[in-house]
Amino acid sequence: MRRPVIIAGAVVLLGFAAYTGWEFLQLGRTVPPLASAEVRATSIVVDKQTRRITLLRNGEALKSYEMSLGGNPVGHKQQEGDSRTPEGNYAVDSKNPRSRFHLAMHLSYPNASDLDGARRRGVSAGGDIMIHGLPNGLGWLSDWHLRRDWTDGCIAVTNAEIEEIWAMVDIGTGVQIKP
Repeated sequence: MRRPVIIAGAVVLLGFAAYTGWEFLQLGRTVPPLASAEVRATSIVVDKQTRRITLLRNGEALKSYEMSLGGNPVGHKQQEGDSRTPEGNYAVDSKNPRSRFHLAMHLSYPNASDLDGARRRGVSAGGDIMIHGLPNGLGWLSDWHLRRDWTDGCIAVTNAEIEEIWAMVDIGTGVQIKP
């Protein structure tokens, strides 16, 4: 009687490992097509306090998502490695369909002010701030990632959500990150 249970458990475990490995290696990933121009977001607002990212079109909210931030979310990013999410005005300056976080949209951090402040403090401003999905292989976590802030300063949503955002946002779209 124990043997079928052990076999069933092994099959489930192998299936889960195969799925996770498939996702981790990004096999079969398709990049969502860009939505038509008349329905795309013209700006993005990130509200760190409420943990919401909102896509706007000409000032009207299109869609809003819960998000996770850097592990030390209070305050503006001061330097590389501080785990803070920056505050201020930036733009989506590139998209990475082969990111280690499902899909990722890179933000134009650091701007001139960020670089100047870091230079005056004698530190690196850092970089690689993105709006992204979950780490490859961990997409099954879905909303569980919202239980705590865990990124190094990025803005994280679920994989399904980053696919929606990806389709709605052009390179060059402005991003306002509020405290």
